[in-house]
Amino acid sequence: MTEIPQQFASDNYAGICPEAFAAMVRANTGHAPAYGADSWTQAAADGFRRLFETDCEVFFVFNGTAANALALAALCQSYHSVICAESAHVETDECGAPEFFSNGSKLLVVPSADGKLTPEAVRAMAQKRTDIHFPRPRAVTLTQATETGRVYSLAELAALSAVCRDKGLRLHMDGARFANACASLDATPAELTWKAGIDVLCFGGTKNGMAIGEAVIFFDRRMAEDFDYRCKQAGQLASKMRYLSAPWVGMLEDGAWLRHARHANACAQRLATAVADVAGVTLAAPVEANGVFLILSEPVLAALRARGWHFYTFIGGAARFMFAWDADLERVDALARDIRACVADLA
Repeated sequence: MTEIPQQFASDNYAGICPEAFAAMVRANTGHAPAYGADSWTQAAADGFRRLFETDCEVFFVFNGTAANALALAALCQSYHSVICAESAHVETDECGAPEFFSNGSKLLVVPSADGKLTPEAVRAMAQKRTDIHFPRPRAVTLTQATETGRVYSLAELAALSAVCRDKGLRLHMDGARFANACASLDATPAELTWKAGIDVLCFGGTKNGMAIGEAVIFFDRRMAEDFDYRCKQAGQLASKMRYLSAPWVGMLEDGAWLRHARHANACAQRLATAVADVAGVTLAAPVEANGVFLILSEPVLAALRARGWHFYTFIGGAARFMFAWDADLERVDALARDIRACVADLA
């Protein structure tokens, strides 16, 4: 099979980190009960309870779309609505899954230049209409870190949570890159979730070094009622569940989840620093997690692609470079040199 040089178009390009892979290999011995009744699934769930310092309810699903859609469906009835930023993954990249699995809960989109929701915007949307002809706001979903690479601070989370409590809204966190946010803020998972008022978190494993799998974590167990049935109905209940849950054991047992996130974040900072003095190269957003968004001219973008670099420009036109657990410092430096060379050649 043909292997391409390491790319930074997406942290989904990376392979499986050794800790997750080794745990899956260890789980691949003998027989084990099916559908989550195995010791690996219990160990992974208990690992999350220790990590979050609370008796949370934990479910394992295959991907982030299912995690988000099913979590929001658990928070809403069909006549409810969910407030989100206009760039939120649930709005732009999940093919209507939240609406589908909730039987019609509408997404109420809030404009946001940096991908973040503000308390003022949430309050305004929640109060926009209260008549019976409009879908009643029931939940807010935020992404940590956001689709534009920004991170909500503890104070920002607390302010959003206060509005949600005041307006009777439940608060969901899309944590596809939650590990990167923890690393960026040097905050504990508990501080960034239930202690800040988050009701349910979708903790991303795929972008953190796993092959597949996300964890849906309810901090209020009452909200998880019948969630196992939702997973089954949606095709998310793995018969051989140990292969979804065992990698989490490997990620959690010695802090690999945080170690890999710190490395990815550091690589993003390395690229941003390396090109900071290049004329014609501008950051579209501050680098706060594992992504770098660069505003480059169309000729420079074409020149980079001609040199073999893969990247996307689907958020505001900026070139997005994402760094994963295995980002090679030499490749990061090579990208920086090529950006510098392309700009110089076209000056």
